[in-house]
Amino acid sequence: MAIKRDPSNLDASRRRLIQGAAALPVIGASGMAFGQPTASVNTTKLAITDTEVTVGQLHSSTGTMAISETGSIQAEQLAIDEINAMGGILGRKIKVIKEDGASDWPTFAEKSKKLLINDRCAAVFGCWTSASRKAVLPVFEKENGLLYYPTFYEGLEQSKNVFYTGQEATQQILYSLDWAQKEKKAKTFFLIGSDYIWPRTSMKIARKHIENFQKGKVVGEEYYPLGSTNFGSLMNKIKVQKPDCIFTAVVGGSNVAFYKALKAAGITGDKQLLVTLSVTEDEMTGVGGENFQGFYSSMKYFQSLDNENNKKFVAAFKAKYGKDAVIGDVTQAGYLGPWLWKAAVERAKSFDVDKVVAASAGIELKNAPEGYVKLDENHHLWSKSRIAIGMPDATFKVVSESPALIKPDPFPKGYQ
Repeated sequence: MAIKRDPSNLDASRRRLIQGAAALPVIGASGMAFGQPTASVNTTKLAITDTEVTVGQLHSSTGTMAISETGSIQAEQLAIDEINAMGGILGRKIKVIKEDGASDWPTFAEKSKKLLINDRCAAVFGCWTSASRKAVLPVFEKENGLLYYPTFYEGLEQSKNVFYTGQEATQQILYSLDWAQKEKKAKTFFLIGSDYIWPRTSMKIARKHIENFQKGKVVGEEYYPLGSTNFGSLMNKIKVQKPDCIFTAVVGGSNVAFYKALKAAGITGDKQLLVTLSVTEDEMTGVGGENFQGFYSSMKYFQSLDNENNKKFVAAFKAKYGKDAVIGDVTQAGYLGPWLWKAAVERAKSFDVDKVVAASAGIELKNAPEGYVKLDENHHLWSKSRIAIGMPDATFKVVSESPALIKPDPFPKGYQ
C-alpha cells in the first residue's frame, strides 16, 4: 500500500533542509574552499585549514635593529591585510604569528624553529641583517620552510628556501661605486661598516671593485660593533686621509650617533662625498635631515618615487599607520613578499613549499611601488638601482636611476 504524503509537510521539510544548508559555512565539512580541497593544497602538514593559512613574521621589534625593522613589520602586515580584503589566497585568509628576534641572532634561530616546527607556518616573512638570515638559514633548509627576506645584502648566497626581495651586491654596491667614480670623479675611498657579515662582505666586494676594476684606492677601512655610539676617533682618521668618498654600511641605531659625529666634526654633505648602503627613510627618523643633508644613499626604492603604483602604496601605508609614517627601501621590499608568495601559491594551486618554489620563477609584479619587478630563477628580483641625496626635511631626492632593470647576479665573477 502506497503511503500518501501531505504536500504541506513535504514543503516544510524542504524548507528546513534549504534553511539548514544555508546556515552551513561556504567552506564546510567537505574541506573545500572555492573548489580547492584542503587535502590537495596542503600535503605536507602545514598549518592550513579550510578557511585559514598561517604565516610567520620574524623581525626585531626591540633592540638596536628595531629602528630599521619596524617598517618591514608594518609593510608586510599591510600587504597581508590587503590580500585578506581580496578574499585571501586559494579562498583562505592569512593568519599571522609575530615573533621578535630582538636584534639577537641566536634568538632569530630559536624563533624560526618555533614558527616552522611548532606553528607549521606555510611561509615566513622576516629578518633584516645578514647575520639574522645566516642564523635562520640552516633551520629553513632543514625543515624545508619558506623565507621571504626583504633586505639589500651582500649576495654570494642562493637557497631553495629563500626569496630575496631586496638588492644584492651588483645591483647596489657596484652601481653606487660606478656612480661615485663617473659622476663625482671619486678615486679614493674610506670604507666604514658595522661589524658583522653584511658590512664586512660588502666592503670586501667594494674593495675588489675599487682596486681591480676602477683602479682606485682604499685609504681606510673601519668596523664598529652593532649599537656602537663612539665614533670620535673615526672622525680624526677621516680628516687625516681626506678620501674623495666615504662609503659606509653602518646599520641600525648606530647611524644616529655616526651622522651626528660627522656633523660635529664638520664633515658635511657640502664638503664631503658620502654614499651609504644603509640609510633609508626609516633610519632618517632617528638620524635627522639636518645631519644627513647632502649625503647620498644607494637603494632601489625611495618614498619620493613619482609613479602611480607608489602614490597608491604611500597613501595606503599612511592611512594605516598615520600621516607621519615613513617608508624606506626595506619597508617596500617587505611589502613585496606576501604578494610574491600569493602569486606563486595561486600559480602552483598549492601551499606546499616545493610546489610554490617551482612555480615562482618568472613571476612579475607590475604594480610594485618601486615599479615593475620580476623574480629570477635564482630567487632574486630584477629591479632598478637608484641614488638619492638627503634633503634637510629628512626626505630623499633621486639623482640617478639605472636605465633598465638590472638582472640579479648573486655570484659575480671576480668578487668571491
